[in-house]
Amino acid sequence: MSTMVSGIGWFEIGTDDPTAAERFYGDVFGWTFADDPDSTMPYRIVTTPAAGSIGGGVLGTGGAVPGYAIFYVLVADVAAACSQAEAAGGRVLVPATSNNVGLTFAHLADPAGNRFGVFSPPAGSAR
Repeated sequence: MSTMVSGIGWFEIGTDDPTAAERFYGDVFGWTFADDPDSTMPYRIVTTPAAGSIGGGVLGTGGAVPGYAIFYVLVADVAAACSQAEAAGGRVLVPATSNNVGLTFAHLADPAGNRFGVFSPPAGSAR
């Protein structure tokens, strides 16, 4: 696994209007967007003009959840990170979930209620 373990490795914007979000972030920051070829969900990969910037994505939620913008911390074990967060007074909002290519993620809240995520890339991934 990458030397970035415990570092911020991804961000995500969840919205029921991805077109408007892309227009906003594109106009304000010059971000560009492309379909994620590995996703079975309406997911768009964000590219920023800053060299070395972390990656990100825009998830079309279809209104199933309130809008959000969160960062993801790269961890070696998502389930263990969930347990550690709960032991430290946080909450698990979305339990450890794996997608179709083996990426595993969870959404958590710190003791003050701030939402963030943790993820582990698929086995053999360079990330």
